[in-house]
Amino acid sequence: MEYVVPLRGVGRGDLASAGGKGANLGELVNAGFAVPDGFVITTEAYAEVAAGLVTPEDAAALRAEFDAVEVPDELREAIVSGYAELGSGPVAVRSSATAEDLPGAAFAGQQDTYLNVVGEAALLDAVRRCWGSLWTDRAIAYREKRGISPAEVRIAVVVQRMVDAEFAGVLFTANPVTGDRRQLVVDASSGLGEAVVSGLVTPDHYVLSPGGQVAEWSPGRREVVLRSAAGGGVTRQTGAAVERLPGQVLAELARIGTRVAEHFGRPQDIEWACVAGRVLLLQARPMTALPPPPLRLNRRQRKVGSVLLEYVPYRPYPIDMSTWVPHGPVGLMAEVTGAYGIRGAFDGFLPEVDGVVDRLVPPSPRPSLGVVKAPFKLLAKARRYDPARWTEDPRFIRFRAGVRELAARDLAALPWSQLVRMPRRALGLVAPIAELRIDYLPATGLSLVRLFVALKLIGRAELLGELIAGAPTRTSDANRALEGLAARARANPRLREAVDGLDPAELTDFPEFHAEFTAFLAEYGHRETETPVLVTPPTWGESPETVLRLVAVLAAGDPKPTGHADRAMEQLRGHRIRRWVQRARDGVAFREDSHFYFTMPQPILRRSLLEIGRRLVGAGSLDEPEEVFHLRLEELEAVDEPAAGARLRELVAARAARREELAGVRLIDPNLVFPREEHGDALASGTPASGGRATGPARIIREPAEFSRLNSGDVLVCRYTNPSWTPLFQRAAAVVVDSGGPASHAAIVAREYGIPAVMGTADGTSAITDGLTITVDGDTGRVVPEPESRSTAPQETVTQPSRKKPRNARTTPTATTTENPGEAGQ
Repeated sequence: MEYVVPLRGVGRGDLASAGGKGANLGELVNAGFAVPDGFVITTEAYAEVAAGLVTPEDAAALRAEFDAVEVPDELREAIVSGYAELGSGPVAVRSSATAEDLPGAAFAGQQDTYLNVVGEAALLDAVRRCWGSLWTDRAIAYREKRGISPAEVRIAVVVQRMVDAEFAGVLFTANPVTGDRRQLVVDASSGLGEAVVSGLVTPDHYVLSPGGQVAEWSPGRREVVLRSAAGGGVTRQTGAAVERLPGQVLAELARIGTRVAEHFGRPQDIEWACVAGRVLLLQARPMTALPPPPLRLNRRQRKVGSVLLEYVPYRPYPIDMSTWVPHGPVGLMAEVTGAYGIRGAFDGFLPEVDGVVDRLVPPSPRPSLGVVKAPFKLLAKARRYDPARWTEDPRFIRFRAGVRELAARDLAALPWSQLVRMPRRALGLVAPIAELRIDYLPATGLSLVRLFVALKLIGRAELLGELIAGAPTRTSDANRALEGLAARARANPRLREAVDGLDPAELTDFPEFHAEFTAFLAEYGHRETETPVLVTPPTWGESPETVLRLVAVLAAGDPKPTGHADRAMEQLRGHRIRRWVQRARDGVAFREDSHFYFTMPQPILRRSLLEIGRRLVGAGSLDEPEEVFHLRLEELEAVDEPAAGARLRELVAARAARREELAGVRLIDPNLVFPREEHGDALASGTPASGGRATGPARIIREPAEFSRLNSGDVLVCRYTNPSWTPLFQRAAAVVVDSGGPASHAAIVAREYGIPAVMGTADGTSAITDGLTITVDGDTGRVVPEPESRSTAPQETVTQPSRKKPRNARTTPTATTTENPGEAGQ
């Protein structure tokens, strides 16, 4: 058992004994980088000392025990001997825990460091304090947040010859803000680098090219300069402004940083010091929370990206990527577009790094030779397959029967060998829907084109959107059923109070409502709460409180009249054009309803995955059933029995840490998809999607749990919407959405309810203050604040309908007919 090992004696494979900092420093030494000489007091030394402590539950008491512990003679001799080999002069003493300086877990500043330690007694005292720092409140909280058990972590201590730096700082080998891997970022200041690392100073800031050329520079303020004090410790001095770092030093930092990143195979966060023009490395660890590299999108990518931003509002899990993403709506549309000669429409748009989705990269669809044959194929199918009769198709009838059969299975009673195959069976159910869409969408498209041309010829093209919005669909059925529930609550104050409580158990006191609510969940409970392309969010059936929130929102006010489609129909003359309207509506109903039925296998898939998770928890392989989301389907299928899943725990821990690291990193910058324009006096601007102007208080709604915050007359401001948000439009004065376009769900529903809508603002939810009175102009796509004199007074919402074609809005069949989020052009 070695208590003390020289830095050259450890490397990246010695994490367990040297901790993250020690292992990385040893790796740098052995790779030939300039590192101050030193040694590691290994985790075995910590373990021996800790074994003799009482180890009370109270962390503060445990730290106090470490501060006063007597270091065993053998260990003391080893530490003193290592210190003597360094010349017994000033040293830096740094904590090196086994869970720090890792990808996804930097533990920056969580354990202690002591600088300019002089003498054997001071060294031993610093070592004790480093051991105890493993149990500071901040370190414990950091580990808990990342799911690291106290039993899994130990600590080593790195002792290095102290460097009296002329200037020092931090070097990032990629831009930590933009994610650009072609830039290096240097923060530097005079004296010891601790002033930069701990945030005591505003440092000099450099952005460098790999060759060391300065692309950006801003001078620091040197509020304080840390220097080594005679006899030990550090002093604080007043700093003086200096010129930029010498060019040769910057070039050396760029060269060294590039080499270190190449050696470790990923961008690095490096602490460095400069002495007499020579750069020394004090620490290197993987950069954490690094955004993905910047993208440049072409027009096709921006178009597809506007759809995908609504489909994927947050980072998918590995189980999403191996189940519902490739086999659900995205996979379905890839098959449909591919069948008509469009390739790459949804290829590789969610790349994964370390088993976790790294970012969203909108694909760039491209035509193949199949496009030449597509018109003939489309016409043939349009003549053969009538969307009005699609539910009579034998493939659809078999699909419904298969769904009923699998939904009736008692998952808890299945043996493991059958249970683990259930997800694949559920996914197998959806294949016929792709075939149905390939066959029935051509007639849908043809009917829409025909209607558009007819309306254009009679000068009434502006009626297209309202006429199509009148198509009866399963979504409109659900909305009417919700309004029926809301009407009951509106008429009964006690029931209204129970609904507002969002507890389904309280509804049993109202038998008629409870029966109607239960029937609603049985019919519509498979609908998604957040997105149709992921399996990890709960459905309405699993989250009945989401439905109650919708009922509560509707019950809080009178129902908003719709009927715009009927009024538009009354303006038409002639039976033929009315028949064409009906044919177009049949097509729209097919698109919406095929999606409605297509998602029915999703709850079966989700329930089977959670049952697998429960079995693995029972066998000790996982801690929570939902941890199964961090795994891929093929990894689960490879487990012969729940007790054999020990490796799964390691995968879950690593991917959960990676996901936590990326928690603050966006999948994609919305401004790439919706290029930022000069707002002028506007708070936000985007694509006009439903005409008119309305004024009201902004209400930022980020998720279904916040639905009840929307009051009648508020302007709904949100990142995205899907069909479960539809009832909110009955109360909203207008809608402003970060993502989407004229064909998105929010735009379609806004037109149906006759309220203004602005889509694709990119930053509306951050640029607009919650509660601020704003005016939304659905004709120009601008959102402006009301003057202070108006914003301080109670506002009465005013909506001014407009028949004017919105600027930049394409009045085409594919731009005005979808009932589903993100189905433009599908």
